[in-house]
Amino acid sequence: MADVSSIKTIGVIGAGQMGGGIAQVAAQAGFSVRLSDANLTLADKGKAKIASALGRLVEKGKMTAEDREAIVARITPIGDASDFAPCDLVIEAATENLDLKLQLLKAADAALRQDAYLASNTSSISLTKLAAATSRPDHVIGMHFMNPPPLMKLVEIVRAVQTSDETYALIKGVAERMGKTVTTSSDAPGFLVNRILIPFLNEACFTLQEGVGTKEDIDTGAKLGLNHPMGPLELADLIGLDTVLAIADVLHKDLGDSKYRAPTILRNLVAAGWLGRKSGRGFYAYDASGKKS
Repeated sequence: MADVSSIKTIGVIGAGQMGGGIAQVAAQAGFSVRLSDANLTLADKGKAKIASALGRLVEKGKMTAEDREAIVARITPIGDASDFAPCDLVIEAATENLDLKLQLLKAADAALRQDAYLASNTSSISLTKLAAATSRPDHVIGMHFMNPPPLMKLVEIVRAVQTSDETYALIKGVAERMGKTVTTSSDAPGFLVNRILIPFLNEACFTLQEGVGTKEDIDTGAKLGLNHPMGPLELADLIGLDTVLAIADVLHKDLGDSKYRAPTILRNLVAAGWLGRKSGRGFYAYDASGKKS
């Protein structure tokens, strides 16, 4: 049975908020990382953003400059799926869109040797469906990192119907080597975390939409009344309102329960391109550093 020491090089598909964070976590854990995006320029920008984030840790005295340089040196931006060939594991972290994920996973599958592994960071899409589209369904699994990956301690591992016990044990070990606590979910819509979270975020949107309270009242109520570190509308902005909407739509479609229906206010914000922190505006407005403005 393979052990974690057999995983030396990890590929990450997507150099944005989630993919860049996963790449950083993997490099900090000592793995070599190949980071891709739609093109090499975006992958290079993703690496630069990681270097900048680590630089702030150096400034705060939480990391040495030497450690930062070593971590950044482990990350290689790539411009084509064929460059994943040396990887032992590839983690897909693209937008929550089934067709896109299938396309990217198939391309990585074609590049990898047959004993390598594929994981998806999907937060709602069926892992069984994704695995079935590859030539190695028993080597496919879900690794759902929480946002932002460098700070959040949880990785939700999702087993497809086809996922082997060996794959599960190996990927669990990889997540733990990254310093994460692992929970395990079967392949059901929304898995564990989002199955619980989305109705909460939806209800916060409905209370705002219906004028029950202001956005500040809703978020303060959750933080001080429920002891949450962030309010639900702040959290939705952090996750990305397009991602929240996509997950809600998957849950509503697959489970058929009205508690997962997306509020009009959420759909309108997404239609306006107000996606939260990443676009500079969602329920709140944000400056270039991501702080509320």
